[in-house]
Amino acid sequence: MPQLAMKSLSWFQTNPQVRKQFDEEELRRLGASLKVKQLQPVLCQPDGTIIAGERRYRAAMLVGMIHLEAKIADEQLSESEIRIWQLTENMQREDLSGYEKWMGCAELMCMNPGWSQRDLAEQLHVSESMIVRLLSPSKCSGEWQDALKNGEVGISDCYAASKLPLAEQPGLLALKLSGASRDAIESAGRKSRNGHASVVRASRIKCLLTGGVSIVASGDALSLDDLIEALAEAGKEARKARDQGLDARTFQAILRDKAKAG
Repeated sequence: MPQLAMKSLSWFQTNPQVRKQFDEEELRRLGASLKVKQLQPVLCQPDGTIIAGERRYRAAMLVGMIHLEAKIADEQLSESEIRIWQLTENMQREDLSGYEKWMGCAELMCMNPGWSQRDLAEQLHVSESMIVRLLSPSKCSGEWQDALKNGEVGISDCYAASKLPLAEQPGLLALKLSGASRDAIESAGRKSRNGHASVVRASRIKCLLTGGVSIVASGDALSLDDLIEALAEAGKEARKARDQGLDARTFQAILRDKAKAG
């Protein structure tokens, strides 16, 4: 049976876990709270390796605490069992990102190749439908997965995108990054699956490109077709300006004057 004990911070050991990001300001607030009262022990392996509660450990270190209460497992847990403990503890916490939940679930499925999604749901004590959504980024393109990691999209957005073939997902991502709502993303996905072109429009479409470059198109009710035509025209004008020996600032001024003249 797990034992409770006060342990020196030097006894604890960290190990790769579900949570990937730690906000220092939040850790300082947690540390201040821990100094008053530690509400939850840090769950650990018998050798001091942290299973769940690394935020508490990091917060205690940050504010100069010496001891923390630990709940020590009575036997060494497997990597799969550790991931289950971690995800079960953090699944309902708002500060665990969608990306971290997806990665945690995906890792557990890889560790247990014989599991079905129902098995994972039972282990984490959540519904099977939630597991379907949490694993949906695995069916998305690398661009969607990067956007999830960066906090630009959520799990529900990835779920909508996962229903489309990979070739059709970039358009849906462009709509999302331009500010389209979740309902609009779902609607566009349904129309695409039914063989109808998406008519979702946005007043501003932001295209994030490799190398840190972004292009923003704005106008009245822009569709993806409108964006394609605008980018083609802008490219044509840019090549013409380059051939004339103009620089970027001059090119920008010329386009602005042309737009004002109508």
